[in-house]
Amino acid sequence: SFFSRVPSRVPLGLPIFPTPFLVMAENKATNITAVKHLVSRKSRAQVIGASSESKFRGCTVWFTGLSGAGKTTLSFAVEAELCRRGVPSYGLDGDNMRTGLNKNLGFSPEDRAENIRRVGEVSKLFADGGIVSLCSFISPFRKDRDQVRQLHDEAGLTFIECFVATPLDVCELRDPKGLYKKARAGIIKGFTGIDGVYEEPESPEIAVGSRGESIDECVHQILRYLESREILPTVKTEVKELFVPVEEVEAKTAECAQLPVLAIDTLSMQWLQVLAEGWASPLSGFMREKEFLQCLHFNTLTTQDGSVFNQSVAIVLPATAEEKEQLGQAPALALQYEGKRVAILRQPEFFEARKDERCSRQFGINHPGHPYIEQVHSYGDFLVGGDLEVLGPVRWEDGLDHYRLTPKQLRAEFARRGADAVFAFQLRNPIHNGHALLMQDTHRRLTQRGFKKPLLLLHPLGGWTKDDDVPLPVRMQQHHEVLQAKVLDPEATLLAIFPSPMLYAGPTEVQWHAKARLNAGANFYIVGRDPAGMGHPAKDENLYNADHGREVLQMAPGLNGLEIIPFRVAAYDTKKGGMDFFDPSRSADFLFISGTKMRKLARDGESLPQGFMCEGGWKVLANYYQSKQ
Repeated sequence: SFFSRVPSRVPLGLPIFPTPFLVMAENKATNITAVKHLVSRKSRAQVIGASSESKFRGCTVWFTGLSGAGKTTLSFAVEAELCRRGVPSYGLDGDNMRTGLNKNLGFSPEDRAENIRRVGEVSKLFADGGIVSLCSFISPFRKDRDQVRQLHDEAGLTFIECFVATPLDVCELRDPKGLYKKARAGIIKGFTGIDGVYEEPESPEIAVGSRGESIDECVHQILRYLESREILPTVKTEVKELFVPVEEVEAKTAECAQLPVLAIDTLSMQWLQVLAEGWASPLSGFMREKEFLQCLHFNTLTTQDGSVFNQSVAIVLPATAEEKEQLGQAPALALQYEGKRVAILRQPEFFEARKDERCSRQFGINHPGHPYIEQVHSYGDFLVGGDLEVLGPVRWEDGLDHYRLTPKQLRAEFARRGADAVFAFQLRNPIHNGHALLMQDTHRRLTQRGFKKPLLLLHPLGGWTKDDDVPLPVRMQQHHEVLQAKVLDPEATLLAIFPSPMLYAGPTEVQWHAKARLNAGANFYIVGRDPAGMGHPAKDENLYNADHGREVLQMAPGLNGLEIIPFRVAAYDTKKGGMDFFDPSRSADFLFISGTKMRKLARDGESLPQGFMCEGGWKVLANYYQSKQ
């Protein structure tokens, strides 16, 4: 009997209980009935995690391999990336588990089997709760791992075996805990890989580490697999174009010719192009009042299925009181630009423009000296929203239309080039070698992380800009010179035009720039200092804090799947004779050349310091500024 195993004499005050091993061996639960949860996995998915897709992602990824193979390092790195992308996850490590739940187990074959059984049960519970459970255990016996897999299969949960196949000699060379040394000395008996067996997986879903890959490369491979299984959401959102299908163009054009007309200006035409091409997906047209309010107060849009998308700038169509009076009851309107009917606006909804409120919330200021605010106040006192049906592609006939690739065209070009990572750089200014240094460094870091063909989307803004900005044709010519001089690798760069107007709305606008590139298929976005900023219209200072754009972008809602790469400050290193990342410890060696100083040098026909900008690019700018005098 149980009590016969207890010593006849025990110290007073100590309870007589069996050892944990005896409880495990002798007592088994009976008369048990499993109770079904009232909350479904789908319901859990709707409330857990930051993903806007509300998809159940609970599963177990089981990292197995020799001691020192890098299982925990990998699993924790994957956990960090999943959390960054809004996917709830938790890493279960062998040593950590043995300090708590499994502290009463040793390393005999029986205890090892029980260790894995308990962890398997725990990981199943995590997975059932909608969490990605990342288990890193040597788990040397195939039978034990298969039992955990079966446990998940019976529960309808995904189990993924990841074999961290680092060779024994590499593990022994690493020996982070000194265990191999002890095993070789005979201090530890039955050590896996030395005098203890390790049964390699026969057909693991993932195998990494056998070729000496870096941690980043292994993490990248694991993430790609999780994306393929739809456990990790991909960065590509659905692009919603608003063009009339080709087979319907004739009929819609005829209908449009009979509709009452609302004339639009160039700025509104640029926003119409943005909407039609899908940059602002999932918007189906110019914002109605509810969408306008969501944008102003939350910087997001919520669709009918509960999905949340970032939309920080209001894309609206202005109208006057007279136009509201004349057109307010029409079921559809023809939008006309420079005498040509370009689109149908269905079920138009007129509402107050709320100019002061809009400017105060979107720009953080309501001053007529701000160039975009000035335009907002110049329009009528109403806005009109509705669903758009655009009759055809928007072309400006300025010799640059072939650079205006739509999000779908960009995605197709990325695929044609075989890009496995796309990092976007937004700019409205000429490129100097400091910009190039940042883009080159980003390419290098992505390659180190395991990407084989990172591609730079060099994406200058092509819509309206303020009068003192360099015009788009001049900027495009300058960018060509940079590529011609191979300051940036032409084979790893795609130059295209982003058709959006510029708002100069600082941290609010930079979210729009990032969201639009996410829709185009980019998965990395470089954010600079004072993005979308400008000088204060009434004070001798910047309108926005130079660092807030970067900080806001890294916590903005609705941008899951887009990794933000902060701008590293570069300046002219006088000792090196070229651009380099700023080193505060020798700040006296660095020269910062402002845009104002650069424009003065160009107008005066003077040269920049050697290595600041490629010669051809500087000539383009100098010719432009000298022609203005």
